[in-house]
Parts: sequence; structure tokens; C-alpha cells
Amino acid sequence: MAHHFEPLSNDLILRTARGEDVERAPIWIMRQAGRYLPEYHEAKGHRDFFECCRNPEIASTLTLQPIERFAGLLDASIIFSDILVIPQAMGMVVEMVDKKGPHFPHPLKSPHDGQYSKVLHKDVDVEAELHYVYKAITLTRKKLKGRVPLIGFCGAPWTLFCYMVEGGGTKLFIESKKWIYRHPEESKALLQKIAEVCVEYLALQVRAGAQLIQVFDSWAGELSPSTFKVFSEPYLAYISKHLPKALDNMGLKTVPMIVFPKGANFALDSVCSLGYDVVGLDWQIDPAEAVKIRGNRPIAFQGNADPGVLYGTKESITKTVEEMVEGFGGGKKGWIANLGHGITPFVKPDDLKFYLEEVQRLTSK
Repeated sequence: MAHHFEPLSNDLILRTARGEDVERAPIWIMRQAGRYLPEYHEAKGHRDFFECCRNPEIASTLTLQPIERFAGLLDASIIFSDILVIPQAMGMVVEMVDKKGPHFPHPLKSPHDGQYSKVLHKDVDVEAELHYVYKAITLTRKKLKGRVPLIGFCGAPWTLFCYMVEGGGTKLFIESKKWIYRHPEESKALLQKIAEVCVEYLALQVRAGAQLIQVFDSWAGELSPSTFKVFSEPYLAYISKHLPKALDNMGLKTVPMIVFPKGANFALDSVCSLGYDVVGLDWQIDPAEAVKIRGNRPIAFQGNADPGVLYGTKESITKTVEEMVEGFGGGKKGWIANLGHGITPFVKPDDLKFYLEEVQRLTSK
């Protein structure tokens, strides 16, 4: 099922991800479509969060809002969706509770609770279960009319595993640690299952029209250096190795792949060799230090301003951008500007606009 889309008028992020010299640093923002925008609340109305994700027209509208508000300042769009659609596709119930966040009424308690075996052995029809995401991607590509590329994404196996066993967000990760230290083999079996679903899900997003993909390992930093090598890294590597194969089997060209292992700066050296084109950095590593660790490997970095700088003065925003531009080498190669994590609530859109303008100004010199 081949789609016909208008040609891109801005391929800056694609060229940067491929390691080419560019005229300035491309920029996009994690969670750029979201609740900090007044128009988001108008379009969402009284709908439940996952209802918005499952409605291609609404998801597409929300995806385009920042592109339209910040016209000419963003170099990519990212489909409005959520990483937890994969556990839903795997048979788990996930609800979005107002002012609390995601909630699993029945998390995986142990390998012996019955649900574990069902989830592990379920023959997941990734195409049918997540059809609404692919429809939203295709619709959004058409509405974009080539203005900027569209990013598809998934949660990393480790991060999804954490949600599935914790039952939601957590600060302590008690259940996750119980699983990996009491049931390491069963944990690895589930992580492998999730990784396989991720590959198929990402490939189908590309077929629908996604032009880059990102894997969000939001909870990578909850692992130690040794457990990261066992419970996260192999599954990130599985995705980067098998997604190009899956695309080839579908008669599709490979697309740039971004990995974002938040909090795992201790593993940056090995992450740079996992097979991804771009490595996302959080704000807790100095750009110049990251560049030193990367060495001559042809990897682009993405990031990495502290999202909290957007609560600050214009002077503090400018200073942060200047430090990034200097640390990442000027912005003409190997760097996609972003924040070090998603945009946080109550940021004023005009302050984000100033940040975007400063990145353009300071990397165009």
C-alpha cells in the first residue's frame, strides 16, 4: 500500500541524521504537541487522552498545532501518540488518570500470576491493534504537505516493562527491581517480546509515512551500568538491528533511527555503538564531554537543554543555547537541537518560541 506525499521542502533533520554538513542545526522539541499550548485543550475538549490518540483526525490536528504556531521554527513534527499503546496492544489495560498519569489497573505481579504468560505468549496483531496510529501518520503526512518530516516513535522495552510491572509512574521502581533481581530470565523473555513488537510497530509507522523514528528509554537511568547492559542495551540493539531488516522485507528504505536513553549517560560510549544514527542526550551531560566520548563515530547528537530553562529569563535561554552551540561544535554538523527531555507544563509558548529563534540565530552564523 504505497502512499503518495508531497516532496519535502525542509529535509534539514534528515540530512543531519545522515551525517551531512548542514546550513544550521535542525530543531524540534519532545512533547512539542501538548498541554502547554492553549489550542491543545480546545482541540482535545472533554476527550480522554487515549481517545485522542485513537482518533486519527484529532491526533493529526494535535501533531500539527506546534508546526502551525511556530511556523518556520520547527524542523520536524512528531506524531501525537503515547508509548503505552504497545502494552495495550499486548493485552493490558492502560488508563490515563487526570492529574495522576498512566495507570494499569492490573500490572504484572510475578511470572506466576497468569497474566504474565498470556502477555508473553499473545500473538499480537500489531497492524490491527494499532491501526489508528498508522492512519494518523498517513493523514498527518498529507496535511503537512512536505513542510517538515514526521517522526514516529515507540517506548523502549525496558521503559515499557517498568510501566507494565509498576502499574504506572513511580519514583522507587520497587516492582521493576524485584523482577530483574528475582526473575531475571522471565524479565528478559518479556523484554524480548516487547522488542519484537516494537520492531513491527516502527516498521508499520514507516510504511504509513514516518520519515524518522525515535525509541524513548525514559527510565534507562534507573538501571546501574551493569544492569543496563543486561536489561536495556540488548533490546535497544535488537530494534536497531532488526528494524532495517523489517523495512527491507516490506520493500521500504531504512529511515534514520534515534535512541534516547534518558539518565544513562554512564553508558554513552556503548550507546554510540548500538547502531542508531542519532543519540538523544538529557541535560545532565556537558555537550563537549559527550562529543569527546563519541570520538570519530558518525553519530549525531540530539538535545540537550534543561527543559526548566524555559521558565527563566531570555538571557538565561540565550546563555543555554550559546553553551550548547559551542559544546556541540557550532551546529553545522552532527547536532539536532532539542531539550534534554519533554517540554514541561506551564511553559509559555512565547518562551519556547524565543528558544527556537535563538537556536536558529546562533547556528546560522
